[in-house]
Amino acid sequence: MRAALLRVVASIVVPLSVFASASVCASNEAWYQQIWCEGQRGRAEVELPSGHRVDCLTQTHAIEMDFARKWPEAIGQSLHYAMLTGKRPGIVLIINTVRELRHFASARSVIEHYHLPVTLWTLGPLQPRRPPSNSQ
Repeated sequence: MRAALLRVVASIVVPLSVFASASVCASNEAWYQQIWCEGQRGRAEVELPSGHRVDCLTQTHAIEMDFARKWPEAIGQSLHYAMLTGKRPGIVLIINTVRELRHFASARSVIEHYHLPVTLWTLGPLQPRRPPSNSQ
């Protein structure tokens, strides 16, 4: 009886703790920055002489990472950081829901329309169907 009760409790507690952990990660931009930047062999949260902080600095890119809904800010910040560092501008948009894919499409449209030299990546469980603009 006790073993059966433990199995029932474990079957409820373990999934809830995994869900809670994923929820915290899904709302924490710094977690995404660290994971993505390490994977690209970059440095996260690099402070520039101007006092600005670049989310991720790689050998080739100054990257702004943000949640999908903040794509307009990300375009401006990535261009500014690129100017300050002499690197190419890049954006990583965090996509957590199907609805957020529309933000990626908006960012890609603006980048393509104005021929901006911005490389656009996505991170999260959902990915757009078409490859990102200026992808490498």
